[in-house]
Amino acid sequence: MPVERVKAALRGAVQGVGFRPFVYRLANELGLGGWVLNSSQGVFVEAEGERGALDEFIVRLDRDKPPRAVIFSRETTFLRAKGYSDFEIRYSDSAGEKSALILPDIATCGDCLAEVFDPADRRHHYPFTNCTNCGPRFSIVEALPYDRPNTSMKSFEMCGQCHAEYHDPENRRFHAQPNACPDCGPRLRLLDASGAGLGDRHDALSGAARAIREGRIVALKGLGGFHLMVDAGNESAVRRLRERKKREEKPLAVMVPSALVADGLGRVSEREGRLLSSPEAPIVLIERRGDATELAPAVTAGSPLVGLMLPNTPLHHLLLRELGFPVVATSGNLSDEPICIDEAEALTRLGAIADLFLTHDRPIVRHVDDSVARIILGGEQVLRRARGYAPLPVATNLELPCTLAVGAHLKNAVAMSVGSNIFISQHIGDLETPAAHEAFARVCRDFQTLYDAAPDRVACDLHPEYLSTKFAADQPTRLLPVQHHFAHVLSCMTENELEPPVLGVCWDGTGLGDDGTIWGGEFLLARGPSFDRVACFRTFPLPGGDRAVREPRRCALGMMYEIGGDAVFDEPDHPVLRHFAANERKLLRQALARGVNTPATSSAGRLFDGVASLAGLRQEAAFEGQAAMLLEQVAEPAVEESYSWDWQGDSPIVVDWAPAMNAILADLADSVPVGIVAAKFHNALVDAIVEVARRVGEPDIVLTGGCFQNRRLTERSVKKLREEGFVPHWHQRVPPNDGGIALGQIAAVARREAASLPPRERAGTDELLAVG
Repeated sequence: MPVERVKAALRGAVQGVGFRPFVYRLANELGLGGWVLNSSQGVFVEAEGERGALDEFIVRLDRDKPPRAVIFSRETTFLRAKGYSDFEIRYSDSAGEKSALILPDIATCGDCLAEVFDPADRRHHYPFTNCTNCGPRFSIVEALPYDRPNTSMKSFEMCGQCHAEYHDPENRRFHAQPNACPDCGPRLRLLDASGAGLGDRHDALSGAARAIREGRIVALKGLGGFHLMVDAGNESAVRRLRERKKREEKPLAVMVPSALVADGLGRVSEREGRLLSSPEAPIVLIERRGDATELAPAVTAGSPLVGLMLPNTPLHHLLLRELGFPVVATSGNLSDEPICIDEAEALTRLGAIADLFLTHDRPIVRHVDDSVARIILGGEQVLRRARGYAPLPVATNLELPCTLAVGAHLKNAVAMSVGSNIFISQHIGDLETPAAHEAFARVCRDFQTLYDAAPDRVACDLHPEYLSTKFAADQPTRLLPVQHHFAHVLSCMTENELEPPVLGVCWDGTGLGDDGTIWGGEFLLARGPSFDRVACFRTFPLPGGDRAVREPRRCALGMMYEIGGDAVFDEPDHPVLRHFAANERKLLRQALARGVNTPATSSAGRLFDGVASLAGLRQEAAFEGQAAMLLEQVAEPAVEESYSWDWQGDSPIVVDWAPAMNAILADLADSVPVGIVAAKFHNALVDAIVEVARRVGEPDIVLTGGCFQNRRLTERSVKKLREEGFVPHWHQRVPPNDGGIALGQIAAVARREAASLPPRERAGTDELLAVG
């Protein structure tokens, strides 16, 4: 078995409790090499050995930890081995300011949960129970240092008993800033859609539970914003929520009372179960059970996956315990808007959606959505980084130039480098509405205030029309645009501690290339601060520009026009034309002939859309990526055949998809099942990755971009690359989609700065972005 290295950053009550000796003994028991040390941010560990021993090591860090130790968060990354011969306890690292670290909001710990459900405890049924091991952090802090007067708990004066707990070093609530109880802390209140009070305290919770049982929609104020909740088994209630929220088909997340209920709805593996129950408590994407009658069909809208999460606050635990059945728990917003965080805003923006509002009087300082994660290739992969993860930093080995990175236009998150840390914000979302743009600007300001930093550089996307880019251009600092796909590649390289040269396979929907065309099917060879575009997909026109993103049929038409030219319109029975009315065909024919609003693209995401359209899966998308998701879902898992490509040129190599499309049309005409067609297309994409890797010859390959949210594509690519002797790398803790772009933008700026230094000052910067 090959030797691998795992790097773990553990934060929480992990110092002064015998944690380092425990790690030392455990590593030696399992025959691992490496080290453990205390830092100003927690405990850092590196361990090397066979994968099975490393997996056991990670599990036992949680399971067998010292009795007084509590892990708030654990970030693990698998990397190539360094060759440690033994395991050692290293001297503590006091570098960096402790005040620069804000912990994420953490799910309720077992001790607090036991108190909430103990009739003899003074916190029985108290929905804001917490201690130093759990509860709100990032969502309530207003300024650093993290003391109660700098949080939204400052207006709640602790009673005598809470005060005694707070000042008792032997108590687990010692310096627990949100500490409170029913006598002195926040209180629940139930409101109707007009804002009139219907009850408070436990009566409010019981009223909300009763309303959900009756099929009504309840907006619940949680840690980082409102959830919209309905009975997940009530089809009419779920459909009513979809209609009011304007979320027609995108699957909805489900909160379940317990792990046992989760296992009845999805095929929960051991690793998925651990992720569900982790302190981060994300939404976990799990294969849905076909016989799960507790879920209304409208919840998943035909998807074979279901997003499940366990309750993450005492309030959620109390509500789910009283209900005893799963509920839809989706973000409290209209589509394309940020999540609501206060009552007045919720009554205004959600008044036409929710029937009742279960609120409380603890202010939420900043919105924090639920994180989304899954298990892939035996490990965790974060797809939306928010509650439980943000704003934990990516640590580096050197001081970085203070830079604000504003990310992209979709799935936006921002980042900022402070000292040797790169802090990544919570998920902000698509910057499509004024409300979303204001939330984005607020987070940019918030980061600078929290970390007491004044960036003198702002990194942005190359696309001048992105709202994030326009925001950056208005800042009184040095503007540094970064090509979209290079930022993706650097994001994955940074997370995986890779140094150039590295071949980056970056596939997504769209991103402006440095030649002015729309890229998206790119093979970029990273060389220090720059890159070479060594290969890409053949381009094709997108009739209607951005409209083609929402209408896969337009992608298919553009592909057929690229292959056959104007003559495609002379074939009235051509499968691509059947989805257009006669007047549409005429207008599109003219637009394509004249090149009006038909930008050329090399996008792999649009290739997925076009194939999904040709296969009859989707002609118009209800949400971004829907067609590609359907193509992945129908692909037959056992099929090994694939379509072929043509190869043209060498700078860059052009991967010509025309033979594959012609073969797809022939298979569909011969009534080959769509599942086989979809599988052969996926396999062909993997073949293209391997062939370009062979031609370029670099051993390290990174897989990044939104297309690599496709589990089949990612897992097969990794398998085939390994078989060919390459070393593939992928995202684990940073999203592969545009949520990871800001990290790559800062990496690009750091590399440019390092490259511009005189040789003596530049020495050592080859490890500039090694993740700590």
